[in-house]
Amino acid sequence: MKTIDKPTAAARIDKLRELINDYRYHYHVLDESTMSEAAADSLKHELAQLEALYPDLITPDSPTQRVAGKPLDKFEKVVHEKRMISLADVFSTEEIKDWISRNEKLIPGGHIKEFFTDIKMDGLACALKYRDGLFYQAVTRGDGLVGEDVTSNVKTIENIPLKISEPGDVEVRGEIIIFKRDFEKLNEKQQKLGEKPFANPRNLAAGSIRQLDPRVAASRNLKFIAYDLVKPNLPTHAAAYEKLRALGFRTSNEDKVFSSRDLPDLFRYIENLDAYRKTLPFNTDGMVIKINDRKVYDSLGIIGKTPRAAVAFKFPAEESTTRVRDIVISIGRTGAATPVAIFDPVEVAGSTVRHATLHNADEISRLDLRVGDTVIVYKAGDIIPQVKEVLVSLRPEGTEPFNYARALKTQYPDLEFERPAGEVVYRVKGESSDFILKRSIEYYASKPALNIEGLGEKNVALLVDSGLVKTLPDLYRLTKPKLLQLDRFAELSAQKLLDNLEKSKTPPLAKFITALGIRHVGAQTAISLANTFHSIDRLTIAEKDDLLDIPDIGEVVAESILAFFADEENLAMLSDLKSLGLAPQFEDLSAAPLAGKSYIVSGTLRSFDRKTAEDNLRKLGATVTSSVTKTTTALIVGEKPGTAKVEKAAALGVPTLDESAYLKLLQLSSRG
Repeated sequence: MKTIDKPTAAARIDKLRELINDYRYHYHVLDESTMSEAAADSLKHELAQLEALYPDLITPDSPTQRVAGKPLDKFEKVVHEKRMISLADVFSTEEIKDWISRNEKLIPGGHIKEFFTDIKMDGLACALKYRDGLFYQAVTRGDGLVGEDVTSNVKTIENIPLKISEPGDVEVRGEIIIFKRDFEKLNEKQQKLGEKPFANPRNLAAGSIRQLDPRVAASRNLKFIAYDLVKPNLPTHAAAYEKLRALGFRTSNEDKVFSSRDLPDLFRYIENLDAYRKTLPFNTDGMVIKINDRKVYDSLGIIGKTPRAAVAFKFPAEESTTRVRDIVISIGRTGAATPVAIFDPVEVAGSTVRHATLHNADEISRLDLRVGDTVIVYKAGDIIPQVKEVLVSLRPEGTEPFNYARALKTQYPDLEFERPAGEVVYRVKGESSDFILKRSIEYYASKPALNIEGLGEKNVALLVDSGLVKTLPDLYRLTKPKLLQLDRFAELSAQKLLDNLEKSKTPPLAKFITALGIRHVGAQTAISLANTFHSIDRLTIAEKDDLLDIPDIGEVVAESILAFFADEENLAMLSDLKSLGLAPQFEDLSAAPLAGKSYIVSGTLRSFDRKTAEDNLRKLGATVTSSVTKTTTALIVGEKPGTAKVEKAAALGVPTLDESAYLKLLQLSSRG
């Protein structure tokens, strides 16, 4: 978590607590869901991190200090003899390692021998009580200290034994769930009756147990999956599971024991389980990891409301929450202006999400999305990040509605946009998609970019108009038979173009960045980006602060870069180019002869055009700029140089080199 000052943290904590408490009340007390569990978990994780940063801000009523909501007044309340606790969440192997390290410092001898693991059930936690072998009471977790007596409903669950072969008092804890196939059947029945389908299996299981009429629970085909034996207290969790099965209780059958010497095996198991869990008959959102030795487990005690000796590893969430840092607008190949939300990086469905398309101005208005908002993000089809909802109650004071027209003028001051009648998308005025594609390819192949001979204006127009090239990557799908169909190509010219395209597949990274045609990114900025990120993949995921740390990149340029790499169309293009063999190479010029020096070329040179003259300097590691400053190494002048530049160089004491001196500089530097 980024550094945050205490007053800001306190304000954020207050808002998070209010929202989480509201969610918990609706979810655990009223059996209603105001957001997904994954989104709520994300908010709780953020709250826990903030409270860990400022422990003195923790209050007894914080959601992190409680297990669940207050019990409903529908059933008799029962005090638990031993508190029913929940587990602290962890989201990475690093957090698991930290948890192990903390516990080992508290254990005599500092060594944990074994870990016990099991699938984390997604249902309603419940305690079953037996006396001299007979079942007599079922109590929900409630708030962990006081639950609800739901014996009459639980007794209808067929896989719960009403009699066991164990004398004395026995307490079994587990999860009441509904299998996925049974949930689907119930929803099919609901639809046939014209009723609203149930939201999810977890809510259905909890709601069924809290019905006053036991016949409702009996009709839902609920299951009880045991996960703990409180009485009798056996030496290990593994032994407790064996005892549970021997007594006739169903467990997940996914429990395992790992030696502390085999942590890599544990982490591999977690990784494989994330995919395997989709084949299980019930829903699960993670895995429980406990210290197997129950004597050690109990000795470590409880911190707050969770045991030290156990954690719940949560699998990658399908949804999560994050904050919107900016909204930038990308201009696509067709001239469409697409808004993109830039986020604080967040893990969703196993990958890091930094941005998501907002589609159009209407979608921003529908969401009422503003810079600074906290949003729920999900992946459509597990691939494309989308904004699901704005959590308005967490909105900072002073935010303003996003002004789309003003953003277009600010980010693209020299372009005009129009919104054709009947369309939701703004487009660049007066330019067709083919026109934009042609200009893009011409620039991609130009000297400042990849310098692909044979892709001048006429050939590019022919390739696009013929339909052979519909996207930039289509250049690398050209074949000789296809080219020979066109009037301007013969055997020799077709082969030459194909050879030049093949050579262009391993360009210098800076040249490739230039070739992409990112607005406001010229050759020198492209060099700065290449020198900073060293690969196109790293540049693709750069954050705004990373870009602003580069000396010659300001707010406007940073937003333009973010918009380009946030555009789904551009990302698809880069992926396509990569699959076709494009592999830009980073050239480290930090030790080149002119590294650290800065030049300006003004006027006309006889030996080279200006672009080539500047390129020659860049190849030797120099920076080429357009304005004379105190840090300029020299002004190189040809015929008819800019008077203002010459005068400013003289005023600042910047040396002036004529063409002869420039050529000598190149010659000496190349030798050196």
